[in-house]
Amino acid sequence: MSAPILSDRDLEFMLYELFDAEGMTSRERYQDHSRETFDAAIATGKTVAERYFLPIRQRVDIEQPIFDGEKAITIPEIKTAIEAVFDSGLANPGASFELGGMQLPAIVASASTAYLSAAGSATLGYASLTNANCNLLETYGSQEQIDKWVVPQREGRFAGTMALTEPGAGSGLADLTTSAVPADDGSYRITGNKIYISGGDHEITENIVHLVLAKIKGAPAGVHGISLFIVPKYMVNDDGSVGERNDVSLAGLFHKMGGRGHTSCALSFGEKGGAVGYLVGEAHKGLHYMFHMMNEARIMVGTSAALTGLTGYQYSLYYAKERPQGRLPSCKDPLSKPVNIIEHADVRRMLLAQKAYAEGGFALCLYGAQLADDSHTAPTEEERSKAYQLLDFLTPVLKSWPSEYGPRANNLAIQVLGGHGYTSEYPVEMFYRDNRLNPIHEGTYGIQSLDLLGRKVPQNKMAGYRACIEAMRATVIDTAGSAELAEFSADLAAAIDEVDSTTMALMTAMGTENIDLVLANSVKYLEMIGNVIVAWVWLRQAAVAVAALTAGPHAQDEAFYRGKLQAAQYFFRFDLPEIYVWSKILATLDDTTYAMDKEWF
Repeated sequence: MSAPILSDRDLEFMLYELFDAEGMTSRERYQDHSRETFDAAIATGKTVAERYFLPIRQRVDIEQPIFDGEKAITIPEIKTAIEAVFDSGLANPGASFELGGMQLPAIVASASTAYLSAAGSATLGYASLTNANCNLLETYGSQEQIDKWVVPQREGRFAGTMALTEPGAGSGLADLTTSAVPADDGSYRITGNKIYISGGDHEITENIVHLVLAKIKGAPAGVHGISLFIVPKYMVNDDGSVGERNDVSLAGLFHKMGGRGHTSCALSFGEKGGAVGYLVGEAHKGLHYMFHMMNEARIMVGTSAALTGLTGYQYSLYYAKERPQGRLPSCKDPLSKPVNIIEHADVRRMLLAQKAYAEGGFALCLYGAQLADDSHTAPTEEERSKAYQLLDFLTPVLKSWPSEYGPRANNLAIQVLGGHGYTSEYPVEMFYRDNRLNPIHEGTYGIQSLDLLGRKVPQNKMAGYRACIEAMRATVIDTAGSAELAEFSADLAAAIDEVDSTTMALMTAMGTENIDLVLANSVKYLEMIGNVIVAWVWLRQAAVAVAALTAGPHAQDEAFYRGKLQAAQYFFRFDLPEIYVWSKILATLDDTTYAMDKEWF
């Protein structure tokens, strides 16, 4: 069955009707662009996805990377596909022209790689992590480091990683033990072990530039003693050529449930006396620097989760339109022709839920990209500051909500296909396995919820939280007078009030109660505010659809806009009401999980 990777029409709607990406061309940084150049970049991404990633999708899943005792071996077509991404300019579409990028707005850059991500799943990570590595070094590295390590990464000769996790220190980075000892030449000798390093070893590029968190001897305890180092797989000579092997070795590969095209490595640094590393920025500020890359990666993870949900939705939708089976309950004639399964109400329920989760999650991530644009290029300092503040607050939601609901959409796609969905002859089971990593990747759901409730909400006198509430209430005001949107607008207003009262109760409790108890149900807080934010995103989509229907769209577009309104209705009626159960649990400091004794399990 030939199903599209994504919906061209929906991507057009998101970019130009919902978020007005074309308006970005009025800003100085993007004045050389137009809708035509934006569309050309997106078309290029689609072409590369269809030509290089789609044909090898199943093979990448079946033929996992191999560790031969020294290096990681992947199928050669992955190298070809990644080279095609770099050759097309889509490895770093948002980078400046002088750095070899397309200088696209972040929201268009995200759209231009959407087909690549949907078709290539984690395989695209070789290019995506390299881009994030470069972005960090361009922000905090010296000019010498940029020339030596960023330029060849931008050219596709080198790849980049980030190396945080250790066998004894996963998300608890305060306990990491990788050490750095100063050398006479100003470099450092790095010793330690890192695990789950995505793209940590491969033969796709000439070299790999690891960004490694380590502690310099005598550093302060905890996270305040962490520094960041460039540790290359191979040394680089003065003329830019690749030299001898650094003291970095591959200890083994992890074989994953999904996302198998991207190697997951155990790396050993310093087995022969110490890997050469170069300090980035100032000592003991490594975690602050790494958060630049981590936050970018978190948004990337959320976007990938939404897109994997979307491509699963597209496949199951086309299957449901073509698969005849059964008859409607109202049909009493056993000799009548079976109907296509899309005629069955429960199949439509599952398709509608997928649409609500995946399109809602992707719109949320594109909104995050728009905020990233605004934080750098908005006309006034006040607008830039407000955008940054809101993006910083929303980052845990941008990462976590699509990562939770994207796999739910994929789960429903499997169910739509029935027995076929459970077999490897159809890709929907692979989509689910690929997507299941995203709730874990770059900080688990629980960790993101602790960050949101324990840090992001109260920081800066709740400025980011209040900016979010204010933005949602502005949409309520804008839509309250519309007959078609009045129900949604009123429901969102009530939900915002519920979130606000619950949040205030929790902030008060933090000052008077056991903090562990207050944060015990933080996941429910993330789910609650996440559902309200996605309902807000859906109300914004619905408002655009109503305006288009009022204006009288082309006949082929009317069904598209009606579908948007029905998906919004589904989310408001089926998912948004759950927040009231969660708010009660939160506001009353329910101790069901907290009070469960470990001996009772």
